[in-house]
Amino acid sequence: MIIAVDFDGTIVEHKYPRIGKEMLFAFQTLKELQKQNHKLILWTYRAGKQLDEAVEYCKKNGIEFYAVNSNYPEEELDTSISRKIYADIYIDDRNIGGFIGWSKIWQIINKNQESNYSIENRVVKRKTQASFAKKIKNLFN
Repeated sequence: MIIAVDFDGTIVEHKYPRIGKEMLFAFQTLKELQKQNHKLILWTYRAGKQLDEAVEYCKKNGIEFYAVNSNYPEEELDTSISRKIYADIYIDDRNIGGFIGWSKIWQIINKNQESNYSIENRVVKRKTQASFAKKIKNLFN
């Protein structure tokens, strides 16, 4: 899957423009997701120096993203197309209901994996955002 991950309030506590304290299990979870061959995209409001600091902070903690604020590494900003990042899952503290925590995120993604991967070929079936949103909604009901 392609997983877009916010920085402030999600990987670290929200202290923008400073870098807050690491959220519990953030880097452990992200490392495990990378081991499962998910593509992680850093999807953040940060730009310039603050973005560079966030990328470096993640790198020092063992996470290098597939792309940063873009759909793929070579993508160049083009104002004629949408800046919305394409992903199968978006992890952000600004979700309805707030940030659910990395432990719960791990459980949700791996529950999805069990139902999306066949044992024989381990091929991920893409879920629509609506389907995932419905599963999240069911967690809160």
